[in-house]
Amino acid sequence: MTKFITNRRQFIKSSAAGAALVAAPAYLRSTAARASGVVNVWTYANFIPDDFKAEFEKDTGIEIQIRLVDDQGKQFNLLAAEAPNPTADIVTVAGHRFLQFISSDLLAPLDTDRLKNWGNINPIYSESDWATIDGNKWGAPILSGAEILAYNTEVVSEDEVKSWDVLFSDKYSGQTAYTIQDMMSVVMLYKGYDGNMVAYMDDPEKAAEIVAEARDFLIEKKPLVRKYYDAGAEVQQMFINQDIVLAHAWNGPIAKLITDGFPVDMTIPKEGTYGFVYTLNVANNAPNSDNAYTLLDALLANPEVGAQMTKSSGFISTYKGADQYLSDIEKKASSFTEEELAGLQFFRAEANDMKYKLVDPAVEQIKAA
Repeated sequence: MTKFITNRRQFIKSSAAGAALVAAPAYLRSTAARASGVVNVWTYANFIPDDFKAEFEKDTGIEIQIRLVDDQGKQFNLLAAEAPNPTADIVTVAGHRFLQFISSDLLAPLDTDRLKNWGNINPIYSESDWATIDGNKWGAPILSGAEILAYNTEVVSEDEVKSWDVLFSDKYSGQTAYTIQDMMSVVMLYKGYDGNMVAYMDDPEKAAEIVAEARDFLIEKKPLVRKYYDAGAEVQQMFINQDIVLAHAWNGPIAKLITDGFPVDMTIPKEGTYGFVYTLNVANNAPNSDNAYTLLDALLANPEVGAQMTKSSGFISTYKGADQYLSDIEKKASSFTEEELAGLQFFRAEANDMKYKLVDPAVEQIKAA
């Protein structure tokens, strides 16, 4: 099936690509007064391209110190433990988790007036409803993604992946993998419920019943799964080693496999899935906030930087103009058909407090079953 970028959807239609080398913007290189010190960034692997990092440090005198994260919950707990004096200047928060961080006073409102390159972000992302809370912007959207069904094209046929059913079939027993917490939302959607749980905010008993149903389903199917994994690199390696032929995954790690020529593809099954946007956020009481804004503005200065983010992470750039750098294989790795996109919706945050109070214990129960 031919894949293409659609203009109909408000998400993941903004594709991006990369350039081999990306330098810091000229306005930084020509600045007479160089900054000094560090900027501490908590982010996912490959979100800050190595070439950009080296040039930024050379041209500004600011050292980027990166602490890798692989889970939103872990990052929240660590930042909360350090409050009110965090070691982080910039953290990477998925848009649907904003409320949790904001209500705990862990993020500072983003002063977009300090970012002269703010306009380089596609307004689909920068001006979306989820991006503004209490009248403030809280992060700079940099990359977009989706929960997808990935499959080895030499083993699994395209017809088999029309539904999430295949992930739980006896046919591929012991050859599947997924992250439990993310899979809980997908299973709720798969069973016809609102995986965001917004529809049940006034009916907590119904919400609890739905989570219990999803939990029990995953416990029942537990003998079929080879591994519950945490990081994108794990699912990549399992595909490469041929330990698995099917997985629930994020599009970024799978896109990297596709562009590397591995026989894997991804789809959005007919029952649907959820999309998300990663943002860079200034921590509340950040020790080096001026350097944080210098870094954010440099990252937003050039669509080639956004393109390089896509090349290094596999996720889709939010930058205007980044699509002009796409190669054919990168287009294949960062686009979906109209039919697939019909089932794509954003994660939402309104019910997160209730949702995760139910989902987090359910996840532990699945692991222990």
